[in-house]
Amino acid sequence: MTDLERKLYRIIYNMSRLRNNPTMDDLKRKTGKDELAIRKAVKNLITRNELAWDKEKREWRF
Repeated sequence: MTDLERKLYRIIYNMSRLRNNPTMDDLKRKTGKDELAIRKAVKNLITRNELAWDKEKREWRF
């Protein structure tokens, strides 16, 4: 897991535990990265089954 992936995982995990899913603007502000880099890192986390989006409940699964 890269540093960016680890950082995004922690941000998403912590914010979702408070029942507040982070927006793209939140992730850009907290990481300092652009949207393309964030999307690529989140996609890598999803393909490795470290992160999943539950469409019915509209929340992240870890």
